[in-house]
Amino acid sequence: QLQLVESGGGLVQPGGSLRLSCAASGFTLDYYAIGWFRQAPGKEREGVSCISSSGGRTNYLDSVKGRFTVSRDNAKNTVYLQMNSLKPEDTAVYYCAAHRRVLGCSLYYYDMDYWGKGTLVTVSS
Repeated sequence: QLQLVESGGGLVQPGGSLRLSCAASGFTLDYYAIGWFRQAPGKEREGVSCISSSGGRTNYLDSVKGRFTVSRDNAKNTVYLQMNSLKPEDTAVYYCAAHRRVLGCSLYYYDMDYWGKGTLVTVSS
């Protein structure tokens, strides 16, 4: 079956760092752009970052620019989200999702074709 599995979440202090991984099985990520989304309690799911199928194009939510970096290693069939200088408002369940796109990538949840089950990131002192 086609699966995306997130890992790397956990509890960190403000200012700390985490690296999330999104590993695909059952299909290759070579043909897909990947988006990272998050959903905090009581809030709407929002697009955090995305990366094109080639890795040549990335987009970021304004509030994470300069702190988060998305990357991919197609040979490992894995996409990463490096999160630095974490803030309490970054607390959320983080999801990766795949979508077909020729160029660029989407930060809109309704463009996604496949979703992982999410990993919880908690930023608290």
